[in-house]
Amino acid sequence: MRMGLIADIHGNLVALDAVLADLARDQLDRLVCLGDVAALGPQPAEVIARLRTLDCPSLLGNTDNWLLSGTPAHLASTPFATITSWCAARLTEADWAYLRACPRTLSVDLAGGQQLLCCHGSPRSYDDVIAATTPDMDLDTMLAGYPATIIAGGHTHIQLLRQHGATRVINPGSVGLPGIGPGDPRLPVNQQVCWAEYALLTLDPGHVSIDLRRLPLDPAQLDAALLNSAMPDADWWRNLWSLGTSPADT
Repeated sequence: MRMGLIADIHGNLVALDAVLADLARDQLDRLVCLGDVAALGPQPAEVIARLRTLDCPSLLGNTDNWLLSGTPAHLASTPFATITSWCAARLTEADWAYLRACPRTLSVDLAGGQQLLCCHGSPRSYDDVIAATTPDMDLDTMLAGYPATIIAGGHTHIQLLRQHGATRVINPGSVGLPGIGPGDPRLPVNQQVCWAEYALLTLDPGHVSIDLRRLPLDPAQLDAALLNSAMPDADWWRNLWSLGTSPADT
């Protein structure tokens, strides 16, 4: 069984299509998105439409909830609020239905009696940050009551493979916005970004292979998508790619 794991697309169809083309060579049995699909990028409706055509389930992420419920008050005067409102105005009723149907967790039975639990931040909360340096005690609390062989989450925009007791914890990284993250001091911020990230799981009885991948992107295609969209705060988004800066936290 081959499963693709993608996360944090953030309205970037250029990056998503590049990842999908790369994964097509692997003849996937299943594709799961770990949330944050549309907000903060120039192609929000296009991304959701592509996921719908793929029949790809997605978990509810924190910025998905921003679209549904509004951005947090402390972000009211930031590009996050402006761009999220712009993205929301471009969604169709089918897009809204897709977002409303996103569960917070998804369990997948794997080969050999193994189980994969998918979420956004952690099974407990889409805002939780799981880093390489998260104390075991904190991780115990986040994962309590959610037994699984593998737990996959996104949110941090930082790739991760960590063994925690009998559980492997995976973060495939960010497909569409790897140059910024939730602003936790335990997390690095990727610099000079021009790539998309995802993961491939190959599962057979008694064997699990986890492949974290990073795929180069064409900066001209990214810039063209941005210019064609007329998205507000375009310089903020462009600088996350061309300059590798992180002017604010999500």
